[in-house]
Amino acid sequence: MTTNSSPQLWLYDTTLRDGTQREGLSVSIEDKLRIARRLDQLGIPFIEGGWPGANPKDVQFFWQLQEDPLKQAEIVAFCSTRRPNSTAATEPMLQDILAAGTRWVTIFGKSWDLHVTTGLKTTLEENLAMIRDTIEYLRSQGRRIIYDAEHWFDGYKHNRDYAFQTLEAAIASGAEWLVLCDTNGGTLPHEISQIVQDVICHLSFVTCTERLVPSEVEVSRSICQEPISEGKGQRIMPQIGIHTHNDSEMAVANAIAAVMAGAKMVQGTINGYGERCGNANLCSLIPNLQLKAGYSCITEDQLTQLTEASRFVSEVVNLAPDEHAPFVGRSAFAHKGGIHVSAVERNPLTYEHIQPEQVGNRRRIVISEQSGLSNVLAKARSFGIELDQQKAEAREILQRLKDLESEGFQFEAAEASFVLLMHEALGGRQKFFEVKGFQVHCDLIEGKETSNALATVKVAVDGKNILEAAEGNGPVAALDAALRKALVNFYPQIATFDLTDYKVRILNGHTGTAAKTRVLVESGNGRQRWTTVGVSTNILAASYQAVVEGLEYGLLLHSQAEAAVKASS
Repeated sequence: MTTNSSPQLWLYDTTLRDGTQREGLSVSIEDKLRIARRLDQLGIPFIEGGWPGANPKDVQFFWQLQEDPLKQAEIVAFCSTRRPNSTAATEPMLQDILAAGTRWVTIFGKSWDLHVTTGLKTTLEENLAMIRDTIEYLRSQGRRIIYDAEHWFDGYKHNRDYAFQTLEAAIASGAEWLVLCDTNGGTLPHEISQIVQDVICHLSFVTCTERLVPSEVEVSRSICQEPISEGKGQRIMPQIGIHTHNDSEMAVANAIAAVMAGAKMVQGTINGYGERCGNANLCSLIPNLQLKAGYSCITEDQLTQLTEASRFVSEVVNLAPDEHAPFVGRSAFAHKGGIHVSAVERNPLTYEHIQPEQVGNRRRIVISEQSGLSNVLAKARSFGIELDQQKAEAREILQRLKDLESEGFQFEAAEASFVLLMHEALGGRQKFFEVKGFQVHCDLIEGKETSNALATVKVAVDGKNILEAAEGNGPVAALDAALRKALVNFYPQIATFDLTDYKVRILNGHTGTAAKTRVLVESGNGRQRWTTVGVSTNILAASYQAVVEGLEYGLLLHSQAEAAVKASS
């Protein structure tokens, strides 16, 4: 447990850059913005947004955050040092970095002489000049610098003296953080600890000989907002950070070893997403460092959002959550049968290393009916619906949830569907319309990349039947268009609804084309966003359910907003 006197540790999330390098992971601009804002709510001080200029998506991402900034986090632009035999002031990619408008910039440079001579194909001295020139230029433009020492640990092992020269170049140029990167992920914890201690010892010697100004990083969170002042002829002594990869299944252990050795910043990703085997998992690092090692990372209230944030990000990037992940997995605090259940019911400490509520998770007694009821009550409360466990409605919802979850439904990322289910069980679900049936016809012409689809729907509104048809570039688009066309004359607000995202997940791939699919549909009205879910062995039926509930929930929000206006007038 942290206290006011707990040492401050700085979290740096790189899910939006390093995390997206994971094979099979792709995100849109909207996805990146949603993740950034959720990380901001979680209390992460530094969020690396990407490499401006590397692709149009990242450029637009930074532009949108300039228009609508985050609440507390610093968004950070990422870039390499300038190219060999050029100047930073004329380097086009650095102009893109400046245009991103961030206060902080992370620059990575080569620490390993092998990468300098074989990767960059330049001299060791030119690499040092690249580091100095890049940082000095960005500092002259008012930017604050985090220097990522790429391949630091491998470089240290192969040529310690040169590796230290790269850090000294960054120090001399005004970097405020030196982040030591285990880029290949092959270093072991005892090596990390020894090397980080050696770096800190070396920097202490530099401090004594060159009279550097100690950084104010560990004094106040103002490090994010207020530049550190430098006296005449004085330079800042940077703080140390750690960036680890998981190629040896050591990323979390290595990051903790670095912190214990004196590192003040930890870089990682949500759920450990990253290239190859992934990065250090912040969902494991944060509770380990805060609850066990006594460091202050985020507030206790923010820590209780960790499980929700983990699942939110996994759904946004369309990857199945790891049910057995430490701390945040659905099974992290699950107990099944026998002596374990008996012991946990008497005293949870017998089989739980922390209280699951501390990280926003919950205990699950798999065979207990009462535990199941507690789960549904907790889910309802999380959406602002209070249920009385003594009344039949609560048990009806419990049974319905059990039935749906056994079919593959998941409501963590489909809050709108869950709210509709709650209202239905409580007898308060409004019937805006009723779909009587639909048909979808697709034409696939050989040699053409796109297919045309025609959907016909029959809906009833206030006892009146409406039959409409619409075309689309696919069956789901055609179905969505036909539903809107049928309903818009009755509910003009539907014209403001947009289908903003559509994701499909195969639940039992071993059954081949007969597999059950889960469809998540995200909708919006320009002010709010909501997600609905459908599950079926027929992908069109699953899509139909999610699309229909998306329209229904949008109408519910509109109805509630109108009622609130009338009540206040």
